Amino acid sequence: MAAKWVETVTGSLEQKKQYKQAKSRMDALPEPYRTVAAAYNRYLMYYGGVTEGGTMVQMFTDLADLWERAAIDGAPIGGIVGEDPIEFAETFAQAYGGKRWIDKERERLTKAVEDARKKEE
Repeated sequence: MAAKWVETVTGSLEQKKQYKQAKSRMDALPEPYRTVAAAYNRYLMYYGGVTEGGTMVQMFTDLADLWERAAIDGAPIGGIVGEDPIEFAETFAQAYGGKRWIDKERERLTKAVEDARKKEE
């Protein structure tokens, strides 16, 4: 019962465990892949803005898979991310659907404007 209450407040404990596993996999990468994976992990935490735990876990698991495969193959970093590392990160994040924080704010803004317009009438 306590676990359900904790999960209600903090989110899925299983998803947190899966995220930590993906993060550990990225931390175990050889250089320079470890540094790049950590940078993308951080950027995606801010840019991704995913609110659904399952989607977020999948995104970071896929990120770990990508960099592990690149390290195994010895792929050059530029061959993975291309010329624009930001574009790569944002395209990667957009591949994962689901509700994002900005979606909530867009709804909030739209509602505020609609409410204000109704008061003008």
